[in-house]
Amino acid sequence: MAVIHKFLLEEQRWLWQGVERKIYPSGNRPSDPKGVSVQWLIGRDEGAPFFAVRYFELEPGGQTILDRHPHDHGVFVLRGRGRVRLGEMFYELGFGDVVYIPGNEVHQFFNAGEDLFAFLCVIPNKDHLRGLGLL
Repeated sequence: MAVIHKFLLEEQRWLWQGVERKIYPSGNRPSDPKGVSVQWLIGRDEGAPFFAVRYFELEPGGQTILDRHPHDHGVFVLRGRGRVRLGEMFYELGFGDVVYIPGNEVHQFFNAGEDLFAFLCVIPNKDHLRGLGLL
């Protein structure tokens, strides 16, 4: 069954009807997340068997966790200015930029501006990958 989540705007926050905004707990280590929220726009709850689409917002000074895992990502920047760490390299990002992160690549996103930094992130459905023997 198809699903539509209608867009809402609340005081600079991008939200969608029927989608919970989850705040990542901040940690004390430099590699821990800080000031990050995520909304799962398409995924298991919508019945999507092969992929998920997530919307991330990073507060000024915020960052995602330093991460590495077997699945790849597709990222599309929607708002603000940021940086991404890929392996040992860092790259500046802005509106419209697209990032492909292959599986097992070390990666981390940072807000590099004074406003929210936000992006869409597409990942494969992990249950599907397990079923194919890829995880």
